[in-house]
Amino acid sequence: MAIGIERRQFIFAIGGATALWPLAARAQQTKVPMIGILSPASEVASKRFFDGFPSGMQQMGYLEGRDYVLESRYADGDLARLPLLAEELVRLKADVIVAGTSSAALAAKAATTSIPIVGVNLFDPVGANLVKSEARPGTNVTGTLQYLPGLAGKQLELARDLVPGLTKIGILGNAANPTFNALQRGEVEATAAKMAVSLMMQEVRTADEIGPAFQKFVQESVNVVSVLRDALFIVIRRQIAAFALASHMPTIYGFREHVESGGLLSYGVDLRSSYMRAAFYVDKILKGEKPSDLPIEFPTKLELVINLTTAKALGLMIPPTLLSRADEVIE
Repeated sequence: MAIGIERRQFIFAIGGATALWPLAARAQQTKVPMIGILSPASEVASKRFFDGFPSGMQQMGYLEGRDYVLESRYADGDLARLPLLAEELVRLKADVIVAGTSSAALAAKAATTSIPIVGVNLFDPVGANLVKSEARPGTNVTGTLQYLPGLAGKQLELARDLVPGLTKIGILGNAANPTFNALQRGEVEATAAKMAVSLMMQEVRTADEIGPAFQKFVQESVNVVSVLRDALFIVIRRQIAAFALASHMPTIYGFREHVESGGLLSYGVDLRSSYMRAAFYVDKILKGEKPSDLPIEFPTKLELVINLTTAKALGLMIPPTLLSRADEVIE
């Protein structure tokens, strides 16, 4: 009798397992893709533009949690952390890695040559050996550029429009990002020579060095400060805006996030739009296309943003011609 009971239990167990097999198979077939996010900035500092990615994915027909999951890693402005964070995403077996800058893309590419990488705001991807060419990447990296030749010089031209008759411009750069810093510096030096103005360069590595840098700008009687584009400066943008205001120094930036945090004026690429565009690449890759065949795109949206509240605090009158050109005026 006991043997009969054991036999029935065995048959029931086999039957139950058989019923579960199709469910397990379906679960494997419907595996939700994992998208890894690798950013050199902090989560708080990245929120406005990073939110463009799930928005872009939604436009492509994907809902987070239903059609994909996100695993985000932030270096909080410390580029040295990027390689370890990239390795974490590789160990998690991300299906695609969205890298927030060239530094992040380089770290991701060093960690994997098989997982597709979509770079957002790339700088000189050919020179950095991320791709073989922008038209046909030929590697596991593709994405969008954040840099257009002349943008750093354009900030100086806007400084001249902002403060007619200026003679000296201060330049704030990141010493820990020498390649990008050097390219932008070369542009501003060439533009300054054409404008017949002198430059006073200050390179920093941490937020603690921002205050002393602005003190030197004041001591050297610069008329305007131009902050070069850099992930570190986005992370510490509130500190920069605060020291600029305390120093009574008109300051121009490359990203609107600075102006939204109290900066005076910005001109450059809309980072949120760039992250939205990254969703286009992720969609292509999830549908089977290879990053090696997807051309890298130039940014299509540049914007001029002015903070009138900051201008009033500085006692600065924004020229009407400059106001009329602004894409957005914050009051």
